[in-house]
Amino acid sequence: MSGAGGGKRPSGGDSPPGPPEKKSKKEEKTTTTLIEPIRIGGVSSTEEMDMKVIQFKNKKLCERLEQRQAMEDELREKIEKLEKRQATDDTTLLIVNRYWSQLEESVHVLRQPTPCCADAPPPPPPLSENAKAFLATLDHSSEEELTLQLQERMQFSKEAVSCLVCVFDRLHSRIDELCNRVQSDTTSLNRNLLEENGRLQDLASFLQGRHHKMSMEYNELVDKVTSSETKVSEMETTVEDLQWDIEKLRKREQKLNKHLAEALEQVLSAVSVKGELVNIWSTMPYCSCVQSDELSLQKKLRTDVIQLEDTLAQVRKEYEMLRIEFEQNLAANEQAGPINREMRHLISSLQNHNLQLKGDVQRYKRKLRETQMEINKVRYHSQSCDVNSSVSLRCTKLFPNNTAAVEIHISTSPKRVLILEETTSDGMDVKKEEDEDQEEEEERRKELERQRARERERETERERERERERERQRSEELKRKDSDTLKMLRGELKKAQESQKEMKLLLDMYKSAPKEQRDKVQLMAAERKSKAEVDELRVRVRELEERERKESKKLADEDALRKIRVAEETIDHLQKKLAATKQEEEALLSEMDVTGQAFEDMQEQNSRLLQQLREKDDANFKLMSERIKSNQIYKLLKEEKEELADQVLTFKTQVDAQLLVVQKLEEKEGILQSSLAALEKELGVRTQALELNKRKAVEAAQLAEDLKVQLEHTQAKLKEIQVSVAENRTARERESGNLKRAQEDLSRLRRKLEKQKKVEVYTDADEILQEEINQYKAKLRCPCCNTRDKETVLTKCFHVFCYECLKTRYDTRQRKCPKCNCAFGANDFHRIYIT
Repeated sequence: MSGAGGGKRPSGGDSPPGPPEKKSKKEEKTTTTLIEPIRIGGVSSTEEMDMKVIQFKNKKLCERLEQRQAMEDELREKIEKLEKRQATDDTTLLIVNRYWSQLEESVHVLRQPTPCCADAPPPPPPLSENAKAFLATLDHSSEEELTLQLQERMQFSKEAVSCLVCVFDRLHSRIDELCNRVQSDTTSLNRNLLEENGRLQDLASFLQGRHHKMSMEYNELVDKVTSSETKVSEMETTVEDLQWDIEKLRKREQKLNKHLAEALEQVLSAVSVKGELVNIWSTMPYCSCVQSDELSLQKKLRTDVIQLEDTLAQVRKEYEMLRIEFEQNLAANEQAGPINREMRHLISSLQNHNLQLKGDVQRYKRKLRETQMEINKVRYHSQSCDVNSSVSLRCTKLFPNNTAAVEIHISTSPKRVLILEETTSDGMDVKKEEDEDQEEEEERRKELERQRARERERETERERERERERERQRSEELKRKDSDTLKMLRGELKKAQESQKEMKLLLDMYKSAPKEQRDKVQLMAAERKSKAEVDELRVRVRELEERERKESKKLADEDALRKIRVAEETIDHLQKKLAATKQEEEALLSEMDVTGQAFEDMQEQNSRLLQQLREKDDANFKLMSERIKSNQIYKLLKEEKEELADQVLTFKTQVDAQLLVVQKLEEKEGILQSSLAALEKELGVRTQALELNKRKAVEAAQLAEDLKVQLEHTQAKLKEIQVSVAENRTARERESGNLKRAQEDLSRLRRKLEKQKKVEVYTDADEILQEEINQYKAKLRCPCCNTRDKETVLTKCFHVFCYECLKTRYDTRQRKCPKCNCAFGANDFHRIYIT
């Protein structure tokens, strides 16, 4: 089918592109019939009517063009699909031809040695043409030629396959004959082998039975011999165990007597040591002096804290008074505002955009400052943590008094960052006394303090590592925030550029204004800058107050006074700045009054000029353009107004949240003050407990030294005793070895005697054998009860007894072997079946 399709391609390719145009014409006719009547509004002239008709025609022509383009796209897609299908058909034909030629070659090779295909006609030679030649023949040949070629090839392939089938049938029949012959031979061989195998199995079973009987008889005789030997060994072991237990009991009695004597001596020595310690503590006045010094220092600290709180309250009152004065000045400025409102309304339209841009710049500058402040705070916090760790290590010593000096440096840089630098210095050294006993106690205390300091250093190192991880996290968050702010800045820059283009016209109007108005604008900007500076000063004063609250808890004695002096100096400096800003505001107000009068004069001049311009400007196009521009500006101003209203709402919510935070912080201050008082009380109690613990530690150390001396004496005695015990053991082991040898010789001699007696008593051999059998049966009986047979084995020592004897021993908690005294449990004895 693919070849036929390939032969018809050229006829389809030469056909003219007429039918799609006819179809499009038919579709146009159908669309014209479906047009609905369109209503045209009121028309004043024929020209307008023609314009509307032409517009409608243009719309319809556009629709038809779109339809035509859609039809062309569909036809192009169909052409592409057909081309792809043609390519795939060509590839499949090539693959079929290749495999068919290979099959013909292989069949030709297989047919050569077969004799059955002599009557068949000779096959045509195999195709060895290239793919391009094959495609060319397909393109140029007709359907009849292709069908003839294919029929010839099919006949050849059918004949070849039929020959192969005949050959395979003959081979299959030969293989079946050979298999039948092999199976008949193998069956006869298998029968002979099975008969011989049965005979061999009968012989093996007979021999196994005889071997089993012989092995059973041999095992019975061996068991009888072993049971008789075990009885003798059990009796010997019981005697030895009893002797060993008696010796152990004697040694335990001696050891207990020695321990009692030593314990009595230790009790007497401890009583004497306690009496000496009480005498020493009564003679030492140093401890009472230390307690009194600590109490006086605590009282001083409390008084200093109270004084600092009073000074803080005074500073707050002064700050509130200054704030009230500043608010009054602001109210006075607002009262003078109605005079300048007319001037501000004219300038505000030009300044709003510039102020917004400046506000954005100042906002981002503030964000930069805040980020830099946070970085400085983090660095300062890390430094302060290092300093605090070193100070806490020093403060853990017994009797030093630390004083801290605080220096406050106010940097008046453009970023206006306040940095507090705290320099801690250890002021008091520990007094040393000359008594030898006290020096030893101090050395011990120092060693304990060093150990505590090392533990605290480890804790500080862990805290530093945690802080480093936190700093890394903060730096990553700052980077993310910076990227977000950059995106916001780019968006706002685009908005600003668009608004700048719209405000150029207004700026041209502003440039045409006289110098007096420009001076007024500069004065307004200076006034706003001064207000911003006042707000920044307020923020700084609040920060100083918060820092003073935090530092008031940490400061002590002279350092607190220094901090207060520095804070007072900063307050004086800020008050001077406030006075200077007030003077500048008064000067600005006076200048504003002068500029207001000048502005009224300028308004009159501008009104005259505007009248002249209105008389001259008669063109309607300019007025229309100005109206359009004004409408656009009005829309922009409306949008800006809405944005400002949203910002005001957000600021209000932020202020409310900050007020709530302030209230919570004040509540926390009260709680912290109450907790401070409780902590001071606990400090006093803990100092007393510390002194008691120190006394107990000294007593324990002295007792430990005495016990060490006693331990050394006892260890020396123990070594001597161990040497003597080892010598005694070696001597006893030798004696026990000699005893065992003698007992073995005795048992041999007894056996010989018994055999000779039996020979003398029993003249017949049957009687002698019967007596030996009775002896062996006695050996198979349990040595404990001598009535039941041996049934169970102890897996630890492998001695054999009856089950009931072992069960009674286990139930009565006599869980030791009756022969060797080896301990056993519930899982250590198992039944044996002797046959």
